[in-house]
This record gives sequence, C-alpha cells and structure tokens, in this order.
Amino acid sequence: MDTPFAHLLILIITANGAPIMVRYLVQNRWKQPVDCGYCLTGNNRLFGNTKTWRGLISSLVITSLFGWWMGYEIKTGALIAAGAMSGDLFSSFIKRRLKLSPSSMAPLLDQVPESLVPAILVIQTFRLTTLDIVYLVAVFFVLEYVLSFMLYRLGIRKKPY
Repeated sequence: MDTPFAHLLILIITANGAPIMVRYLVQNRWKQPVDCGYCLTGNNRLFGNTKTWRGLISSLVITSLFGWWMGYEIKTGALIAAGAMSGDLFSSFIKRRLKLSPSSMAPLLDQVPESLVPAILVIQTFRLTTLDIVYLVAVFFVLEYVLSFMLYRLGIRKKPY
C-alpha cells in the first residue's frame, strides 16, 4: 500500500471516527441534530437524532488538523471530512426512507458513501485511479467492521457495527 493511499484511508477513518470518539468524550453535551427534528412526511425524520452538529463539526476540525499534521493542506482534510459526512448523511437519509431505525445496520449503505464520496473529492490530490478507489472502498468496508467491533468491546461504541 503506497503512502498517499494509506494517508487517505487514515484520513477517511479519522473523519468517520471523530464523531464517535467526541460523543464518547463529551457524552450527551452538544448533541443537536442536524435535521433539527424536521420530518418529510409524518414522523419520518430527515436524518434522525444520531446525526448531530457536534459530529459534523468534530469531523471537520479533527480531520483538517490531522491532515495538516500529516503534511496536507487544511482544506484537504476538511474536504475529506465534508465528503465522509455528506456520505454519512446520505446513508441516513436513505435509511430513514427505508424506515430503518437510526444506527441500524445496513451493510454497504453504511460504508460505501462514507468512503467513496471523499475519495472522489480528492481524486486529483491523491492521484487516484478507478482501481484505487474500488480498493479503498473495499478496505474501508472491512476495516470499518473491525474497528467498530473493537470500539464496541472497549465501550466506546454503543453497537458493534
């Protein structure tokens, strides 16, 4: 695995993991939902209570700073975080339309947008090929399950997925 690819994978994991770690550290503080409780139809929320401003902001700040520490521009980290969080919000939006509960397991839907969107946004910065992106999404898919289970066992995640 070459260095830019590994760096991008680490930054995508950081972007997706930052909200979980910050939630664990601050518990129930600053957990205003992104959708402000808005429902499209009936009681069908736009994203749900688990998608918070705290999570979005923590992902943007931590990934930007971590990317800068790794030698990239602040905007590169911010772009990766914005892509990952956009992918996550997209997944939540689709899950609500499918009437799945917040934080329910939806293999592929939970991992692909969160890794694919940021990879596409930084395709030139990291000189990615189509095969690189496919490989990145596949590796992220596997790592996300392993890391989620580990964080669950440590008491950091509420569910093992």
